[in-house]
Amino acid sequence: MTFVQLIDCKTDRLDELNRLMDTWVEQTKGKRTATHNLVAKDRSDATHVIEIVEFPSYEDAMRNSNLPETDRVFQEMVALCDDMPTFTDLEVVRDERLNKDVCGRLFTDALAGDLGLLDGLLTRDYHDHDPANAPDVIGVEAFRREAGMWRDGFDFRFTVEDQIAEADRVCTRWTWEGTHKGEFLGLAPTGKRVSMTGTTTHRLHEGMICEGWWQYDRLGLMGQLGALEM
Repeated sequence: MTFVQLIDCKTDRLDELNRLMDTWVEQTKGKRTATHNLVAKDRSDATHVIEIVEFPSYEDAMRNSNLPETDRVFQEMVALCDDMPTFTDLEVVRDERLNKDVCGRLFTDALAGDLGLLDGLLTRDYHDHDPANAPDVIGVEAFRREAGMWRDGFDFRFTVEDQIAEADRVCTRWTWEGTHKGEFLGLAPTGKRVSMTGTTTHRLHEGMICEGWWQYDRLGLMGQLGALEM
């Protein structure tokens, strides 16, 4: 279970505290078990600073605490603070990555299911970057037509393999599998079962997808369909 530690302190030496954290990151390279470190200051009191450190588990946090570098940096941190920092240990009971969910639904629910759901997932001026399309597809209706071309040509489904989210971006690694049931790019239906893998990076704004960048093996797909045979 993910474990989070909150370190609460008062200091007017935030720049020195940040440099101290840089030193700890460098000295614990290859040994630390922390996966995410965040330092924030109170908007109403610039001397009130909270550090948030995330670990895969409580046991990992304890191993991190036992590193000599961690103990040394902690003693230096205390010297920078007005009072002894306080610690709050938290077991994470819910961790919902909302942007990941939106992008996952685009693949599994909308593109492979109900294209009407695109209205609740994409902004009206959605900008789609696909190396197979020139110019780019702009707008949710244009993207719906592009998706419809694939739906006319194949019965297909997406499997979301991995997702990585940071700030307003989500990168999804997916597998696509389909049966060639209708005309696609001038190819008559073959009935062949085909598949491909790809990655898509999406940018979100206010909970909706506003931009997307696609990378996938369309050439390999055309080969599976027999379009590249001599």
